[in-house]
Amino acid sequence: MQDCFDHPSPRPVSQLAALLLTAVFVLLMATGGGFAQSVVPPGNAVNLDQTFGPSAPRGTESASDFWRAFRGGDPNDLLRVLPDGRAMTTTGQYWRAFREDYITVKVLWLPAIAIVLLALHQLLRGPMRISAGRSGKTIPRFTLNARVAHWFTAVVFIFLGLSGLTILMARPVLVPLLGNDISSVLVSAALQGHNVFGPLFIFALMWLFVKFIRGNFFQIVDFKWIFKLGGLFGGHVSSSQFNFGEKSWFWMVILLGSVMSVTGLALEFPWLIGDLRLLQASTILHAIGAVALITVSLGHIYVGTIGMEGAIDSMLIGEVDENWAKEHHDLWYEEMTGKSASDPTEDTT
Repeated sequence: MQDCFDHPSPRPVSQLAALLLTAVFVLLMATGGGFAQSVVPPGNAVNLDQTFGPSAPRGTESASDFWRAFRGGDPNDLLRVLPDGRAMTTTGQYWRAFREDYITVKVLWLPAIAIVLLALHQLLRGPMRISAGRSGKTIPRFTLNARVAHWFTAVVFIFLGLSGLTILMARPVLVPLLGNDISSVLVSAALQGHNVFGPLFIFALMWLFVKFIRGNFFQIVDFKWIFKLGGLFGGHVSSSQFNFGEKSWFWMVILLGSVMSVTGLALEFPWLIGDLRLLQASTILHAIGAVALITVSLGHIYVGTIGMEGAIDSMLIGEVDENWAKEHHDLWYEEMTGKSASDPTEDTT
């Protein structure tokens, strides 16, 4: 019997959740603000006050001239030699240019494109119906524990996604639409909420992994699913407990979620790394991973709700219609019931 059909006592899980939540709260309160003060700048960083201050040599380039040339230079030039012979890295300028030109402008178009494609599919083809209709008989698919793990992760992910997008879209979208004052309030609230709920995602990720790892290993039958595109445009596709799309989504959540967890902790507690360049790289990886998960999650949400008849039942009531199971997870249906999914004369009573 699969793990998703077990009925373990929820007490150890609730105790672990309470312990982790308490630890996160204590850690946040103990560290407080001012994390960035603990960040160690690159080894060749420069104190501009000493370089351009009153004690600077006569004839030294002014600070305004320096920054004008620095910001107007090629961000791929990793070093810039100062008048006193020291060098300053332009990594920050390169990071800023990449973030503003690609992350907040180009990458953020991916969720919008996904929404348009899904809307077109809904308009042109409509939802995937149960071809044989509902049988009126159901079989159990997910336990309450598994469903709570799924919805807990979903709620935390949606909150983090919305707050993260608010932070990313502040300058290119929110400020022109709402102005600086309202945008600053929204971004500040989003940032605080993102920092508080971020560690909860780590706990959700571990819980999700434990509850759904069984059944999410790839099999030979999954390659047949790929060639038929999951039956998206018609035709029957055999599948076990989870199909190739669901397995790919699971591993994407686990792997990218792990990257986002590590980079998120680095950004929330920068003294754990202490290197400015690593923190800059963390912001890029965190943003790209987040946008990728948000984009693919839109397809997951669509198929699991209005895109496929009967799919939402598994996560709402924990049971699915037998005809739905035969059409979308026939190998799993046969394993669970011992009946043939392809024989129309099979007695289902």
